[in-house]
Amino acid sequence: MKRWVYKILLLLLLLPGTRAMASHIVGGEVTYQFLGATAGGNRYLITLAIYEDCQNGQPDAISMDNPAYLAAYSLQTGFRVALDVDVRFDTSVNVPANFTNACVSNIPQVCLLRKTFRKVFTLPFNDSGYVISYQRCCRNGQIANIEDPGSKGATYFCTIPPRYLAPTNNSAVFNNFPPQIICINNPLYYDNSAFDVDGDSLSYEFCTAVEGASSDSVKPIPLPPPYANVNYRTPPYSATTPFTAFPVLQIDPHTGIITGTPNRLGRYLVTVCCHEWRNGKMINTLKREFQFVVTDCSKVVVACIPQYSTDVNTYIVECDSFDVNFVNCSTGGFSYHWDFGVLTRTDDTSNLAQPTYTYPDTGVYTVKLVVNPNSTCPDSISRFVKVFPKFHTAYSDSGTQCPGLPIYFTDKSATTIKPITNWTWNFGDGSFSSDQNPIHTFVSGGTYNVMLISQNIKNCVDTFVRQVLIENFKPSAGNDTIIVKGESVQFNATGGNNYLWSPPIYLDNPTISNPLGVYPDTGIFNYTLRVTSAYGCEGYDTIQVWVVNQAAFFLPTAFTPNGDGKNDIFRPVAVGYRSISFFRVYNRWGQQVYFGHDITDGWDGTFERRQCDIGTYYWQIGYIDRFGKEAYLKGDVTLVK
Repeated sequence: MKRWVYKILLLLLLLPGTRAMASHIVGGEVTYQFLGATAGGNRYLITLAIYEDCQNGQPDAISMDNPAYLAAYSLQTGFRVALDVDVRFDTSVNVPANFTNACVSNIPQVCLLRKTFRKVFTLPFNDSGYVISYQRCCRNGQIANIEDPGSKGATYFCTIPPRYLAPTNNSAVFNNFPPQIICINNPLYYDNSAFDVDGDSLSYEFCTAVEGASSDSVKPIPLPPPYANVNYRTPPYSATTPFTAFPVLQIDPHTGIITGTPNRLGRYLVTVCCHEWRNGKMINTLKREFQFVVTDCSKVVVACIPQYSTDVNTYIVECDSFDVNFVNCSTGGFSYHWDFGVLTRTDDTSNLAQPTYTYPDTGVYTVKLVVNPNSTCPDSISRFVKVFPKFHTAYSDSGTQCPGLPIYFTDKSATTIKPITNWTWNFGDGSFSSDQNPIHTFVSGGTYNVMLISQNIKNCVDTFVRQVLIENFKPSAGNDTIIVKGESVQFNATGGNNYLWSPPIYLDNPTISNPLGVYPDTGIFNYTLRVTSAYGCEGYDTIQVWVVNQAAFFLPTAFTPNGDGKNDIFRPVAVGYRSISFFRVYNRWGQQVYFGHDITDGWDGTFERRQCDIGTYYWQIGYIDRFGKEAYLKGDVTLVK
């Protein structure tokens, strides 16, 4: 009777208005152990672990954590099948900081308690499983990566899988305490791995935290699922990018090791999901939520192996040889010890700062560097080295090297570890392809640096670049011309090696670039020229010859010097004259605005570098005719815009 009176009084203390917030709780997880079956169901030992900030947390709020409320819900019916509001902690451990004042020049003051609550629940048999949950409000208001942390709580829970998946399952258990001190701009290497007593396979990933109790109900009876996900402040935060780092924050899906170099101060909510696999099926997920605090501490000794690969926590993927040159980016070191990770050997070590090691075979190796071993301030780091020689990228190309014609590219990459999985082509003209053997057409001639980047299944990447020459093929028959009857035209085609003029009328040789055309009669003669280059490019151009009876000037009556490239220049066309003496243009007041000796230059409508007004202008041309007689011609032209 006294026990129930106590529980009722405790619940009354937690009615709205009680403000013992849980901002001191910085993380937690729920695990379970199978104890055996009874007539009424399976018995489980439920363990709740919460992490309390005893440096900054309010004593009243910390004391309110005891007792804890644990509830069990059936995933089959959604109903609560067990509840205990008097689960008292049985252990309280002061989590070590794992730093000493000798090794960190400005170590921050920290205090972290891990309180463990345990309760045995007997859960009736069902085919859907159970959720065991604990809820509290509220998170620390200084958390930088989620929305409104000061008024949103947390739910720590575990899922017991249904009998058909795992009738006697035990949850995995995390091996290590969460990290307390994370130094900005220093490599983070944290082992977040777990152990599973059943021998299930484990995989790891960053996942989404869920909300819990609100500020209206600081420590409620836990509610049933589903639980709402927290909202991350984007950009740049998300469940998979809980804080910024370079190299980026990563968790190895196989080992649970978290790596990255944080580059922004602050408090960040990080959630890790550990998935249990049995017979190829995921049967359960263990979730740990914790607040990582990145602070401005200065480690005296920092072990550092750079990450030159995009693979998780991988120094390098070596695809050319078995020799690996190691780079040491550590600081504060005076001695070093490398273990190159060959499990079958004991001599795979070195005390050099930056050694080279020849691996005996292909494979994935875990390399460990210890800085200042056996000293007061050692530090260590481990990264993977993936050795998969040899991998070589190459290609060939074929086709007629002409603008507008297809070029056929053939992948010639070779790899010891098959298959090759990705191809990225850059054709050097702004075009790309991911095909293994693409076909590409270059619009214009030139020299193009065509690049192929290929990658095999082991993430070996290689690049091959070669110049592909596309002929700058521009067939030209020359300019149209006007001549007087009885005169000749010397053609001058360009752009190739072989020429064919059609029709061959009046041409002395239609198969050369510069035939002579002699015209005994008037008319307009149109020619088509076929040009073939040394590379086999073939193109066409046309030219017109206009034969007139007598010498003449052809001048437009208007022009538009507006810069649009059309009729911008006023110039006469002369036919049958020996030479031009002058070409002059006057405005209506008789002022000369243009003078030249070569009518092919023409007038651009300006005078003294200024645009002339719209209106009528007058021109004169002095010339010497074909018989040597000097004369001149005059007329007018209208300038419009």
